[in-house]
Amino acid sequence: MEKAVRIAQLFQNEEAHKEKEVTIQGWVRTRRDSKAGISFIEVNDGSCLRNLQVIAERTDPELTRVVDRLATGCSVQVRGVVKPSPGKGQSIEVHAREIVLFGWADPAIYPLQKKRHSFEFLRTIAHLRPRTNTLGAVARLRNRLSFAVHQFFQKEGFVYVHTPIITSSDCEGAGEVFRVTTLDPANPPSPQGRDGNLYSLDFFEKPAFLTVSGQLQAEIYALALGKVYTFGPTFRAENSNTSRHLAEFWMIEPEMAFYDLQDNLELAQSFIKYVISAVLEDCAEDLQLFARFVEPTLMETLETLVRETFEVITYTEAVELLKKSGESFDYPVEWGSDLQSEHERYLTEKKFRKPVAIIHFPRAIKPFYMRVNEDEKTVAAMDVLVPRVGEIIGGSQREERLDVLLQQMELKGIPVEEYQWYVDLRRFGSAPHSGFGLGLERLVQFATGLGNIREVIPFPRTPGHAEF
Repeated sequence: MEKAVRIAQLFQNEEAHKEKEVTIQGWVRTRRDSKAGISFIEVNDGSCLRNLQVIAERTDPELTRVVDRLATGCSVQVRGVVKPSPGKGQSIEVHAREIVLFGWADPAIYPLQKKRHSFEFLRTIAHLRPRTNTLGAVARLRNRLSFAVHQFFQKEGFVYVHTPIITSSDCEGAGEVFRVTTLDPANPPSPQGRDGNLYSLDFFEKPAFLTVSGQLQAEIYALALGKVYTFGPTFRAENSNTSRHLAEFWMIEPEMAFYDLQDNLELAQSFIKYVISAVLEDCAEDLQLFARFVEPTLMETLETLVRETFEVITYTEAVELLKKSGESFDYPVEWGSDLQSEHERYLTEKKFRKPVAIIHFPRAIKPFYMRVNEDEKTVAAMDVLVPRVGEIIGGSQREERLDVLLQQMELKGIPVEEYQWYVDLRRFGSAPHSGFGLGLERLVQFATGLGNIREVIPFPRTPGHAEF
């Protein structure tokens, strides 16, 4: 196969390529034939939002024969000379000497034509939707954010740890887990295992699940290596068919020894500013697409996040602000209740008009591993909220005191015998430590302005849907 240059590289270094022969490979977006015997072909290879215009003069019979077959969706290889373009909105174009048609797309049945398609329609052809401008831009932004995650933590001296996908623990304690088993429910084994224990016949000989979080396992390594982070898929069997929920998504979870809640909050703020700065710097063209067609205030919102210091308030202060707001919320606010999306958006979009961090939540509504405060009514937890999305980061200082942890586990109904290894971390060289979790999809939603989380993950997994 002939060595090709990516279209993004051509645009990034136009002067170096002018009047030189290049080869590009990609897919035809449009073809227009003029009466002057010239065909204008827009080609995109996925490396950037912009198409590259290819000029094909219809004087060569062989070239003309290939051009006449070109339609939206066809894959091609073009060899030609880069020339300055007199056309509006483009600085260079390629004058074709040879075009190879690799794969034809029948225009009579190819579902992606030159028009705007709804996101709902594109979900029905999820195997083709990455070829659209919007979903291609989402993929590039998601890629840059993912890379920035690793850049930030590596720069800060963290160790990347791979936590298990199959686990025996339910970190959130909500019971919304996918079970992992080799037993066939259509043909249950008989007899019922050893001593009546069905799991003795299963692969792991105990209940096993797809992970809902790598946090507890990350704590093991944080209490050995100091600063670690995980970045991988997580799963929730939550039967919520909404624009905010997925059954499979990607979580970023740092854990740090010798960090208290304030240290944790400062790291979270630095982290999100870093990754958003990365896309502002490197994905300007894609961001402009979202600002133009999805969310007009996108650039202002992202730049505000990078520029402003986050507002920090306690949960109690947040409840008071919401009560005094004069807003008619669908869910009334009372101390001791979870804040809803409408409450989070009021605080970030109307009250403070910037990201907000809420700290010190009621002990009763948070998981067992969060450190109990001196008032014994609240825990050292934090939620970071951003406009449009609401909660984007959730974290806490972890409970490092053995007696308090055991008390918390009893209160929350967590069986100590199943988490003996977690208890041991407090028994042997326990240390103050903290961490947080961030869903990559929520981050991509914030960076793109897209309202439905199903648009920001390549293969959405939702109730009743598990294609591919």
